[in-house]
Amino acid sequence: MGVKGTSIGAVFFVIASALLLLSLSPSTDASPLLSACCFDQVYQLGDSISDTGNLIRESPLGAALPFARNPYGQTFSHHEATGRCSDGLLMIDYFAQALGLPLLNPIKDTKANFEHGANFAVAGATALSSAILARHHVRNPVTNSSLDVQLQWMKDHFHKFCHNDCERKLQNALFMVGEIGGNDYNYAFLQYLDEARDTLRILELVPLVVAKIKHAVEKVISFGARTIVVPGNFPMGCLPIYLTKFGLESEADEFDENHCIWLLNSFATFHNDHLKKAIAELQEKYPYVTIVYGDYYAAYEQLLNLGETEGMLLQKACCGVGGLYNFNETRMCGFPGVKVCRDPDRYVSWDGIHLTQEAYRMIVDWLQADLFWKLRCHH
Repeated sequence: MGVKGTSIGAVFFVIASALLLLSLSPSTDASPLLSACCFDQVYQLGDSISDTGNLIRESPLGAALPFARNPYGQTFSHHEATGRCSDGLLMIDYFAQALGLPLLNPIKDTKANFEHGANFAVAGATALSSAILARHHVRNPVTNSSLDVQLQWMKDHFHKFCHNDCERKLQNALFMVGEIGGNDYNYAFLQYLDEARDTLRILELVPLVVAKIKHAVEKVISFGARTIVVPGNFPMGCLPIYLTKFGLESEADEFDENHCIWLLNSFATFHNDHLKKAIAELQEKYPYVTIVYGDYYAAYEQLLNLGETEGMLLQKACCGVGGLYNFNETRMCGFPGVKVCRDPDRYVSWDGIHLTQEAYRMIVDWLQADLFWKLRCHH
């Protein structure tokens, strides 16, 4: 039985693409797989996973935080702190590199160039407003720049950037709506202290957070977005801050195969499942827009697997002091006398909360391959 030429071509393309994915090797820059998507701008909403310098510019409190000084940024090209919550680059930086674009400037940098996009993310930001969180007995001690505030910044920016021509100017732009929502849960778990093991009250936040993210997606669509990635949460039970606070007194059966607290990871999965459902509903409502889920949870799990084979320290902070996980919430990274490891590239965690540049690079290498197909860049 003969095989049509188009079928042979399709098979060849799949094989060639598979070989390309397999050939991805570690490097300083993320592999440029996503360059095939031909995006000319990137716009980012989110929190400290993505903030490239907004928090340190928006208030005196932000400027006084450790993120504004070394050792944060020590691996960055000029060895200077930029407001990124890591030793160097973040995931959004590697995404920009992979797309062949400049690194995204924070929107609060009034002298910056925003020709190729802008970063609206703020470290410490939540999806829900401080007022709504307060009704659930949760306090945001860092910033009031929630998702709604960031969306207003974006609206104001587009009013100046594209006036009444946004649909045309943004047709090849990539919008990252998150990761956001993790801090809503982080503040709840960490403020409820011993009550954190009973997640019922915190579970009530999930539909509110997901609804807010869903609303944000609809807002960016109204601005002119046509390609949107909506990331989920990391497996929070793997982070040194949680392992230190809740894991030291946990029984063996409270950990999963990666020595992460399974209850917290189950909570993250619960959020992610609700988010996936919301994305499916949005995609059905807006068939002319590409809306995909960014699987940060699976990417982190892959990081742990790969990191273990490469001899990385998976759950010990590079910058920190004391205890099994080198984390102490009263003496955190950037505080006087807190030491930094010699080789951050051997660590997954930078400060017990955020990841190292190398960990973020590895995550983006995995995400590129996943998003390449979801975004239909191979068409």
